[in-house]
Amino acid sequence: MQYSKDELSKLLRQAKPLWLQDADLSHADLVDADLTDARLSGANLSDADLRRADLVDADLTKSDLSRAKLIGVDLRWANLSNANLNRAEINGANLSGTDLVDADLIDAWLTGARLNEANLSGADLRGADLTKADLSHSKLIRANLGKANLSSAKLNHADLTEANLRSASLIGVFICSANLCGANLNHADLRWANLSKANLSKTDLSSTKLISANMGESDLSEANLNKADLSETNLIGANLSKADLTEAKLIGADFSGANLRWARLTEAVYAKSTKFPDGFDPKESGAILVP
Repeated sequence: MQYSKDELSKLLRQAKPLWLQDADLSHADLVDADLTDARLSGANLSDADLRRADLVDADLTKSDLSRAKLIGVDLRWANLSNANLNRAEINGANLSGTDLVDADLIDAWLTGARLNEANLSGADLRGADLTKADLSHSKLIRANLGKANLSSAKLNHADLTEANLRSASLIGVFICSANLCGANLNHADLRWANLSKANLSKTDLSSTKLISANMGESDLSEANLNKADLSETNLIGANLSKADLTEAKLIGADFSGANLRWARLTEAVYAKSTKFPDGFDPKESGAILVP
């Protein structure tokens, strides 16, 4: 059923919560609407205008919000599991504690959005714009963030176990103490990123840009850093045991106090400015000194 503007106005004046499961609200004007605790599971809200709407605790499971305008909306603790948010505009929205498990967020705009403590496990965020978004303490287990823009985002203490971040932009991102075990960061851009104390064990960081990144005290055991650019990177106290640094660029990197036991440095390049742990001979490990 498609609702007219007058019918929508009457509905919004009714006592809460509103029960609108499977309702057709496509293209609806719901700007500033009070939809607190609304039951909207399976509803069609494609192309709807929900700017600044209040959807706290709303049930939007399996709803269609593709191309919807959700700028500045309050979605705290809402349930958006399996929802379609493809190309939705969610800039500046509050999604703290929101359930977005297996949601479709392909090419969505989430610039400056608050997603702290949100559950995005299994969500598809390919190509999404998460610039300056707050994802601290969020769950992104096996989420797909391929080619997403996470520049200057906050991911401190986030769980990105086995997440796909291939070719993602993570310039200046804050990922301190995050769990990235088994994640795919192949060809990602992590220049100036802060990955201190992060769990990067068994992570694919091959061909990744890590120039001037902070990886102090991070766990990079068994990580793949083949052809990665670690120029001027802080790796003080990092665990690189069994890591693959084959053909990596280590110009000016600081490995002071790092664990390089059984690490592979075949044809990795370093300079006099590169600092290695006391007693470690890079030449014996196959690394090449360049002028």
